[in-house]
Amino acid sequence: MARPCVAKKQWTVAMCLNHWAMAVSIVLLIISGLYIGRPFTTAAGETWQKFIMADIRFVHLLFGLLLTSLFVWRIYLAFFSRFHADWKDFFAWLDIKNFIKQIKFYTLISTELPEHTGLYGTLQSAAYGFLLLIVFLVIITGLILYGALHQAGLSNIIYGILRPLETTLGGLAGVRFIHHILTWLFVIFICIHTYLAFWYDIVFKEGTISSIISGSVFKKAE
Repeated sequence: MARPCVAKKQWTVAMCLNHWAMAVSIVLLIISGLYIGRPFTTAAGETWQKFIMADIRFVHLLFGLLLTSLFVWRIYLAFFSRFHADWKDFFAWLDIKNFIKQIKFYTLISTELPEHTGLYGTLQSAAYGFLLLIVFLVIITGLILYGALHQAGLSNIIYGILRPLETTLGGLAGVRFIHHILTWLFVIFICIHTYLAFWYDIVFKEGTISSIISGSVFKKAE
């Protein structure tokens, strides 16, 4: 007789909200950023009546600031969540033995799935840690690009602090190039993350996809 499945809380409401808000922000930043880098359309009419680039830049800035806030919130949750402060789970990839096992499992070399006691498996911890690093770098490079054009108020103060980094990265051209590369790393991550999430859900039927909405996964009872 098959063992019944029981719901197990995995994510808090705060983590679910942070995940989806960050996902929406990143997608809109990718779309708006690619348009800013290479406009592929213009509105009909007189030049003075067309503000599409200004509107797109405003959207990009708005969601860039939102992503910054969400990043700070996620770091706070990693250390101070009442449900589970998961900052230690981001280092699960240091378990090299299980890391290799999980690679073999996902590449269909082995059917043995390594167990993990935290929220993430070894590959998950590496991927999510890498994602947060990308978010951090895209925020820093974005602040440099914004501060260079809007040298007033808080943006000017932040730009003054980051100015030496701008020089180290090869000036605004280098910063813009890195910002662009980070955008494509987002695209690659989204594709891999979505595929593996659906694949894992289909194979193990634990409600992995729905868990980031409901907050719970389904595990077989002991």
